Amino acid sequence: MVVENIQTDLQTEATQALDDRVRAAMSHMTMGLSPIALGLATADWWLHLASSPGKQMLLAQRAAQLVQQAAKSTAQPAGESDARFKGAAWQQWPCSVMKESFKAGDSWWREAVKVDGMTRHHRQLMEFFARQWMDALSPSNWALTNPEVLAKARETQGESLRKGLELFVQDLETARNARPDTPAEALEPLPYAVGKDVACTPGKVVFRNHLIELIQYSPATDKVLPEPVLIIPSCIMKYYILDLSPHNSMVKYLVEQGHTVFIISWRNPDASDRDLKMQDYLSTGVLQAMAAVKDNTGASRIHTMGYCLGGTFLAIVAAALGRLKRKKTRTAKEQALIPADLPELASVILLAAQTDFSEPGELGVFIDEEQLAHLRQRMNEQGYLSGKQMGGSFQFLASKDLVWSRNTRRYLMGEEDSSFDLMSWNADQTRLPARMHNEYLTSLFLNNALASGQYRFAGATVALMDIDAPMMVVGTTRDHVSPWKSVYKIHLQTDTHVSFVLAAGGHNAGIVSEPGRPRRSYQIASVEDGAGWVDPDDWVAQTPVVQGSWWEAMDRWIKQRSGAPVKAKPIKADKVVCDAPGEYVMVRYAD
Repeated sequence: MVVENIQTDLQTEATQALDDRVRAAMSHMTMGLSPIALGLATADWWLHLASSPGKQMLLAQRAAQLVQQAAKSTAQPAGESDARFKGAAWQQWPCSVMKESFKAGDSWWREAVKVDGMTRHHRQLMEFFARQWMDALSPSNWALTNPEVLAKARETQGESLRKGLELFVQDLETARNARPDTPAEALEPLPYAVGKDVACTPGKVVFRNHLIELIQYSPATDKVLPEPVLIIPSCIMKYYILDLSPHNSMVKYLVEQGHTVFIISWRNPDASDRDLKMQDYLSTGVLQAMAAVKDNTGASRIHTMGYCLGGTFLAIVAAALGRLKRKKTRTAKEQALIPADLPELASVILLAAQTDFSEPGELGVFIDEEQLAHLRQRMNEQGYLSGKQMGGSFQFLASKDLVWSRNTRRYLMGEEDSSFDLMSWNADQTRLPARMHNEYLTSLFLNNALASGQYRFAGATVALMDIDAPMMVVGTTRDHVSPWKSVYKIHLQTDTHVSFVLAAGGHNAGIVSEPGRPRRSYQIASVEDGAGWVDPDDWVAQTPVVQGSWWEAMDRWIKQRSGAPVKAKPIKADKVVCDAPGEYVMVRYAD
């Protein structure tokens, strides 16, 4: 009997391993997404379309209309809004025919995937993948159908195509040789060196544990505000997105305005960190950093700022501290996870940070039970989500610009990638521990536990209504990661002062929006305690647009909630661990 049980267990393990290998192979063909999730969405669409003769008739009529429209546009070219086809050559026959035919097909498929009766998630998947496939089929992506590629090949006597092939082979070889265990010194150097070109605001690491280094920046003014600013970046990214080049560093800007600035630099995890939990990031990360700020400065109040997932962490911590302040006693778990000597929160600033995940935008494409099970399987094998996997997901969301347009320039036109600080930072990828990432996606994205009052930290549920510090919440107009209307829902979850800022730009460029940068604007309006709900579309319509950088509004907002300036003090020598930018930010992996 024992032998039979052992044999059964071995057979189960062998068959499971076979299933895992097959699913992994299939996932490569579906760009890392679960093929089962895609199959279910396709079946949902097809069955509803097959049982909807009225919709089929409308699509047939729409096809005829689009053909007529394409013929008219070919004969009478008008202004072109699609950046892929703005060149004059696209207005000439036969390229104009290809362009207009493609645009007609693209419009038809965008309507064809919208069928009544489908689940919202399946409809989102179908709309997303219809767009992905049509973007891939664009005539601008192929040498023989792109007149600009052919013209450049003639001008350079084929040199552009030769150079493009050389770049393609080079990238292919780099990808083939990339191994997770490749040492950092063997990796291609970043275009912008960390600590020299970027992340170079003067400062010191003044605290370190297994999860974070805490950097304190040297004062740049004779007097500083008495309340330090603690910045909590997302652990999905290297912290220096907020300390890029000197001209666009938010850290440098705040220091020059008379703020004492601290920032968390998260450790880039490896396989040994597979069991790190969300609770570790909240306790060992955010809360210990708050305690260290008070220990280093003696400040009884601090301003806090969280970016992206760091903002979500900050919202959870602020709510937990508000609850403790109200009830004034601590359970054993609270005593274990929340340091006793913490500063009071003078303010909570959230940058492109979601607290309600019911409408996460296009990231929702990757979130359902099947796809999370698929992702868990991949993470459990290696102990973490690799930076390459994470970066691929973000590229997937904007593949027209980040994949196809880049490939056209690089491989068909023979042009090297342009290099600037934000692109260099984007290439400096980070990992996430398997358990923490699974908890984050399951609790927050899939179950929306934080917004519904079901997320637990330190032995109790977290209610965002417990946040009692004034808040500034920033959304950006073109954010695919944290859509601004989702960020705006903080108004429904809190009952404190909220100043909401809507800044022009995307998830990164909208936040890194320094004074003096052209074509930047923002809207800002405040809601006091108990003022009621304003619909986001109404908010946009009634809130005036301000030209310039929202950083200046943030600086004024913080100063209004700060005490009188005091004489600046140097960083305490006995607290210094090493010079900024520290050691954790330097850790890089091939994957």
